[in-house]
Amino acid sequence: MGYNSLPLEEGESLERKATHGRGLRLIAAFKLLKGLALLALGIGVLKLVHKDVEAIVVHWINIFQVDPHSHYMQLLLAKLSILDDRRLKELSAGTFIYSALFLTEGTGLALGKRWAEYLTIVSTASLLPLELYELAKHASIGKGFALAINLAVVAYLISELRRFPKRS
Repeated sequence: MGYNSLPLEEGESLERKATHGRGLRLIAAFKLLKGLALLALGIGVLKLVHKDVEAIVVHWINIFQVDPHSHYMQLLLAKLSILDDRRLKELSAGTFIYSALFLTEGTGLALGKRWAEYLTIVSTASLLPLELYELAKHASIGKGFALAINLAVVAYLISELRRFPKRS
């Protein structure tokens, strides 16, 4: 049953129901977008199997006229030099697994399924310690922002489960 067809609980206003659905739809859209992006990335990584990855990256560096001697490009090329077919397949498999998880969460949340809220809380909260470790190891604005978003998602979903305890 979707959010628009959920019956009102006793004393619940239409505005409160709409706010509940809007927040979950936003999280659902975010999860679906991440899932689709990871799916595309996984397919792209598979297309690199049996190819000279470093040569392909150098080609794209030249096309976009990026300085190949910059610190970041040198780090990227160093990381890519250790990628062999086995590692590309492993990377692709892991990407597909995360994609499936995000697509499942997003679809479930979009359909208003309670199990999707629990799944999203567990999967997102389980990665918070790793995000904290990475932030402590190498702090950056991006890592801090990602941590803040994931904390907000978990806190929001927990509060929604408490506000709407009877929904199936």
